[in-house]
Amino acid sequence: MSADNSKTPCDNFDSPEFVNSLLRKLSKLSYIKPGEVPDIDLYMDQVTTFMDSHLRDIKRYEDDKTLTKTMINNYTKNKLLPPPVKKKYSSDHLYILAFIYYFKTLLSIGDIQKLLTPMTEEFFGEDVDIPLEKIYKEVYQLEKEQVPNVAKDIYFQHKKASKAFANVEDEDEKKYLQTFAFISMLVFDIYMKKNIIETIIDDIMPEPDNSKKK
Repeated sequence: MSADNSKTPCDNFDSPEFVNSLLRKLSKLSYIKPGEVPDIDLYMDQVTTFMDSHLRDIKRYEDDKTLTKTMINNYTKNKLLPPPVKKKYSSDHLYILAFIYYFKTLLSIGDIQKLLTPMTEEFFGEDVDIPLEKIYKEVYQLEKEQVPNVAKDIYFQHKKASKAFANVEDEDEKKYLQTFAFISMLVFDIYMKKNIIETIIDDIMPEPDNSKKK
């Protein structure tokens, strides 16, 4: 049988290269590293340019915008983000925007507000006990250390899914069902963790109006 050069390794669900390609993409995702945040104040256009350039690999489509002026204005309006000073945004603004960007894929605006209000009231700006830069650095390091664990979990879930529907004779049907099972397992994992996050926010995080209480 002649080789089909039109296919890529990812066309075969049960191929080791399929999951390896996913893990390579995971390892190449761009993040806003603590040392990359400028320590000078930026205007709105500079903020959107900074965010877009540092998060470009996370975009699903080339034309997607990571952050727009409208988004930033809405975040300020909804009290997720403190207002700029003389139309300029500090490094603390960028740290908060980074948190918002990551949180908004799973959490509602209300939950993000509840989560970030104590952050912006207690740790934002100068003369604070713990600078936002230090908080961001520590959280970033924890997340970075978590990547190998996520990769390992994805690998084992793929291994389980690739053994499912073993009795299906039609190869195209088998590939579809195994892929569907794999995606379903990943979604269920996110679903459970999302519920845990919402429970923590509901039961533990203070209401925004009461967040200044000591």
